[in-house]
Amino acid sequence: MGLFEHQLDRAVVIQAAPETVFRYFTDSARWAKWWGAGSTIDAQPGGRVYIRHPNGIEMSGEVLEVSAPRRIVFTYGFESGKPIPPGASRVTILLTPDAAGTRLRLTHEFDDAAVRDHHVQGWRFQLSLFGNVVSDEVNAGAEAIVDGWFDAWAITDAGARDAAFQQIAVAGLQFRDRYSLLDSLEEVSAHAAAAQMYMPGIRMHRTGGIRHCQGTVLAEWVAAAADGKQVMSGTNVFTLGADGRIQSATGLANHS
Repeated sequence: MGLFEHQLDRAVVIQAAPETVFRYFTDSARWAKWWGAGSTIDAQPGGRVYIRHPNGIEMSGEVLEVSAPRRIVFTYGFESGKPIPPGASRVTILLTPDAAGTRLRLTHEFDDAAVRDHHVQGWRFQLSLFGNVVSDEVNAGAEAIVDGWFDAWAITDAGARDAAFQQIAVAGLQFRDRYSLLDSLEEVSAHAAAAQMYMPGIRMHRTGGIRHCQGTVLAEWVAAAADGKQVMSGTNVFTLGADGRIQSATGLANHS
């Protein structure tokens, strides 16, 4: 293909490793999750790219280059031929490691500026869907992570408690609530031991399902005494990293 006069550039950070992100450009089942049911991609030079949006609009193109897990290039156009026919524009996806996971840079090249402008909001929307789909896979076990957090606070053996926190949280874990200003997993575990000393028999557990969006999780909880009587309730906000573990937690208690 020749040179294009106009291009659209967009960069987003996806909270997942590059290898995980790249699978959504090489596996048709994952490709369809962020484009629409029936969409497929044959991720090899000369392979077909097919997109079927939920509203029935169809796009197609051809894979030009693949360099996993870093780069893929394909052509792109409308099956109807309007505003551009199949193959009339070129999309380049470049993935680079980022502290939060992966930086995805998209470059979409066109012959016509008006057609480029027509795609600005489309890519803003589509890459937002993409970030959610990838994050949903990475954090498929978020409910278990949240439950593990509340359970760990009740473990009395220091070694077992440390191990429980290490499974679900990073070493530099930050925890904030009205009684906590902590910046390491070690401090959180010691704080849990102190809570057991000053509030013996208190246990927390999640109530209802979690709410999750791109690595941020909200979970409602209650704290109950040994006799089962509720003594406190609130909401925790967790941020999860590219490996699915907790990076930070903030506890917001309800006050009567």
